[in-house]
Amino acid sequence: MISKKGLKMSALIAVALSGAVLYAACAQAADSGLSHQDKSFMKSAAEAGNTEVVASKLALEKSSNPAVKAFAQKMVDEHSKIGDDLKKLADTKKVTVSDKPSLTQRAKIDVLGKFSGTSFDKHYVSMIGVSAHKDAVALFDKESQKGQDADVKQFATDTLPALKGHLAMANDLESTVSAEK
Repeated sequence: MISKKGLKMSALIAVALSGAVLYAACAQAADSGLSHQDKSFMKSAAEAGNTEVVASKLALEKSSNPAVKAFAQKMVDEHSKIGDDLKKLADTKKVTVSDKPSLTQRAKIDVLGKFSGTSFDKHYVSMIGVSAHKDAVALFDKESQKGQDADVKQFATDTLPALKGHLAMANDLESTVSAEK
């Protein structure tokens, strides 16, 4: 049988442990000192960039169109550099970012891989060149305007012109590729 003193002691220990767990959770969340938006931006930006790289490497393998291959190589090169810069920034902010596309994006890449010839080119340019870059421009634009961490916001602001350039290139390429039979 537990005495009242033992019960009180157990309750105090439970409260102390709960407080310690809550303190540790809060400390871990505050480690980076970043807002949820800034963390979410970095994680989403990393996954988007990884999608560009993986899908563009697939385009380098599957496409026979020199313009598509040139665009894909540029995407691999530039998104790899952007991804490296983002990873360095995330490391300084104590945020873990993925080195892979999201599960949804991987499924899209799997679907893309089932196409061949001009059908592949059209889908790659539409899905990855245009659509993915529209999403990336919106993501980086939002962060450049509403980001709270100065470094993360600056990264988004500095990267945005390149992404807008990629989108313009993709739109031009889509016009060319869609005219092919």
